[in-house]
Amino acid sequence: MIILGIESSCDETSVAIMKDGAILSSLTHSQEEHSLYGGVVPEVASRAHLEKIDILTKRVIKDCNLTIDQLDLIAVTDSPGLAGALLVGVSFALGLHTAYGIPVTGVNHLEGHICSLFIEHPDIPTPFLSLLASGGHTAIYRYESYGNCRCLGQTVDDAAGEAFDKVGKLLGFPYPAGRAIEEEAGKEEKTGTTDERENKKEKIKFPIARLSSPDSLDFSFSGLKTAVKNFISSNSGQYIKENRPQICGAFQKAVVGSLVNNLHQASRSCGIKTIALGGGVACNGYLKNELIKNFGADNVFFPSPKFCTDNGAMIAMAGLKMYNASKTRFPNMDPARGIS
Repeated sequence: MIILGIESSCDETSVAIMKDGAILSSLTHSQEEHSLYGGVVPEVASRAHLEKIDILTKRVIKDCNLTIDQLDLIAVTDSPGLAGALLVGVSFALGLHTAYGIPVTGVNHLEGHICSLFIEHPDIPTPFLSLLASGGHTAIYRYESYGNCRCLGQTVDDAAGEAFDKVGKLLGFPYPAGRAIEEEAGKEEKTGTTDERENKKEKIKFPIARLSSPDSLDFSFSGLKTAVKNFISSNSGQYIKENRPQICGAFQKAVVGSLVNNLHQASRSCGIKTIALGGGVACNGYLKNELIKNFGADNVFFPSPKFCTDNGAMIAMAGLKMYNASKTRFPNMDPARGIS
């Protein structure tokens, strides 16, 4: 079965071709223009999708030596995301459906991230706990099978990746800031003597949020962001510059601590030890190491970096899972009348 996956929910235009579960070609255009504004501008994102989606689709089809009419299914992200950005992808998919009669199914973006695990780990044992951490979402899911996935907890304010970007802006890093903060934090162990480093660590600490209910698996990162902002404003620019690795390390430790703590609580309450990671924050090496340290290398699964960020391959995989589970959402379309 040959599937075209289309992802356009935010600031990545991505398309991929999958055949029987194997990715034949995957192309992604990341919209660097948003770095000028310190965040994603919806109108700019929509226009960029319009400019790239047709070009990328033609390229992946050509890369695979296929023709459009050889596609068996088009899987396209239909929620959640920026309305205008989603509209570009869905409209393009429905246009192909009208022109060539190819079945189309909508895919939930979050389910796509969870399904990204199956691209490289098709035999991951179920049930598992999926931690989805990105710029727009932070949540823990209990995954049994496709269509049988339950949210156990999610952020009540900022997402983990969003917190990285906002704190990065406070520290003078360009958007997106996740990788820059991780790299800066990595310098922490290379500056000063051992005693000096330990002394700085004691002085620079940020809180790990704990919500009022002891049983809650929800996350909160807005307070952490405010704590970093207050710390920066209460110290001189020279002090912040000299101690930026320690600040980044303390912030990263607080974010990862919250994620790991909630996963531990979820694991104990569900009796599930298998952990799957997804979303852009899954690229963070410190998070991966902490999960392996806490749950064991044999129990932790995460995608390659190219499948962590928004991508068409994960949408194609979700489309395949939907098809195999007989849960595809085919539009009832008459080309003469449109969608009914």
